[in-house]
Amino acid sequence: MLEFRYDTQLLIEGEDLDEDKIGDHITETFKGDSLLCVGDDTLIKIHFHTNEPWLVLEYCASLGEIFDIVVEDMDRQARGLQG
Repeated sequence: MLEFRYDTQLLIEGEDLDEDKIGDHITETFKGDSLLCVGDDTLIKIHFHTNEPWLVLEYCASLGEIFDIVVEDMDRQARGLQG
């Protein structure tokens, strides 16, 4: 069994976004690993493994418009099932 089950990916579109502050907040607030937080002040790509993707989505939605949201169940994928 995986420690962090859900691969959570999304884009945040907004104004004055700071990838370092967003990345720091995610790692300090949510349990997970494999964080990728890249972009510029108007568009940020997030990739994060966690057991509570809805909390990450809620935080990101507070920063701007979120879209291209993908939450995949990596445990199901490891068992050969549709993620």
